Amino acid sequence: MTRLVVVGNGMAGARLVSEVRARDPHIRITVFGAETGRPYNRALLSNVLAGTMTPGQVRMLDAEWYADHAVTALPGVEVTAIDREAQEVLTACGRREPYDVLVLATGSEAVVPPLPGAERAVAFRTMGDCEAILAAAGTARRAVVVGGGLLGVEAARGLAGRGLPVTLLHLAGHLMERQLDAEAGLVLGESLAGLGVEIRTGVTVREILDDGVRLAAGTGTAPGTAGAAASPSGTGESGAGESGAVGEEVVEADLVVLACGVRPVTRLARDAGLAVARGIVVDDEMRTGDPSVFAIGECAEHDGVVYGLVAPAWEQAAVVADLVTATDKTARYRGSRLVTRLKARGVELAAMGETHLTEDEAEIVRFSHRARGAYRKLVIRDGRLVGAILLGETPAVGTVTRLFDHGGPLPADRAGLLFPGLAGGAAADSPVRMPDAARVCQCNNVTKGQIRSCWESGARDVAAVAAATRATTGCGSCRDAVEGIVGWLCEQEGIPV
Repeated sequence: MTRLVVVGNGMAGARLVSEVRARDPHIRITVFGAETGRPYNRALLSNVLAGTMTPGQVRMLDAEWYADHAVTALPGVEVTAIDREAQEVLTACGRREPYDVLVLATGSEAVVPPLPGAERAVAFRTMGDCEAILAAAGTARRAVVVGGGLLGVEAARGLAGRGLPVTLLHLAGHLMERQLDAEAGLVLGESLAGLGVEIRTGVTVREILDDGVRLAAGTGTAPGTAGAAASPSGTGESGAGESGAVGEEVVEADLVVLACGVRPVTRLARDAGLAVARGIVVDDEMRTGDPSVFAIGECAEHDGVVYGLVAPAWEQAAVVADLVTATDKTARYRGSRLVTRLKARGVELAAMGETHLTEDEAEIVRFSHRARGAYRKLVIRDGRLVGAILLGETPAVGTVTRLFDHGGPLPADRAGLLFPGLAGGAAADSPVRMPDAARVCQCNNVTKGQIRSCWESGARDVAAVAAATRATTGCGSCRDAVEGIVGWLCEQEGIPV
């Protein structure tokens, strides 16, 4: 009997375990988790922070599931070393677990910049971090979030949604600069400002104090505006730099949250002599240089890319499950086309592909309405959509995402993509117009046709569809679309929604 050991019981590891067990009921599975509780959907922690979901709602596999599926789960047991010659993993408590196949799903860890007073802040990465932030928010008068990437924006919006005054500090000249161009970042900042988040861009954090955050003198912009990037002494997207300038400003806060990026956890692989660059280097089979050892998720580096989103991790888990169980010996991972989604209360954003190309490099179709918090941009090259930004509520998200994902030819009417139904017809993303092959849930690769089939089999609400297809259980951004399809199907048959 094959002995499979999985190190890491987060979103990638837990998904792999469930995928393997769905394919083969006999493989012996042991999974080690760094955290003591049940695995959970890290992509939904911002909803817990905002109060729209409870911790229990984002949990995944429970003890009963492991028992029913003959999986040995060891939460809170740290794996400290890999003995590749003996094919065993060693734990901090002295346990030696043999393996025939080892999968590293160790994920990533929060980057904490080397700032004076950093221990006074709370990183936003794990369920434990989320619980610590919520506990502090209960008595805090004002919060500061350091880092204006996706996670920082989500954290700031979540805290503001609880009625807490929040200032968001970011080193770069605009928010989410990796995914957004300057104008989109500006519109996003203004939208957040309208929801109670004060935006300060182009700032360098010098020190975290008991009563706030000290900024470098002469950096930063007025709230809600974009400015020039701060001095080179800053690090990454955190807005953090070295201490020491005179005349520095202090932003008052009694809760400081760090959202300064993440780094892959690779120590086990490196110590075992496996190739590590930014992440653990793997091939198209997600296999390391040791044929018995795989790596998936945020710790893995495939073709020079480390993916930090849920959909690629789950695609990788499916490939490894196919190979380990011999369900499909030809399964290969060919990379993912990334779509970054932000769906906080009052803010809707989808960004994908090459969003920073200029008119000299590609055809650009753009619409901006700052007063309404709307910004839409298509980046087209050789008649194909290679990038897009959709900020603000729009029915175009599904259509644009599908065109980007599949690389199909675009219609001659580019404006019609940004404004579906402009001529008076049905919106392109309505269930009536959506083809059955359209992918509704990007994270789990669920199509409209699969949802229809599921509904016809008796799944008459979103919860039942999610249980059958896993749609909505990733980043959650497809929930409205799934609700729309289910509602439309019910209406066609005269069934109360």
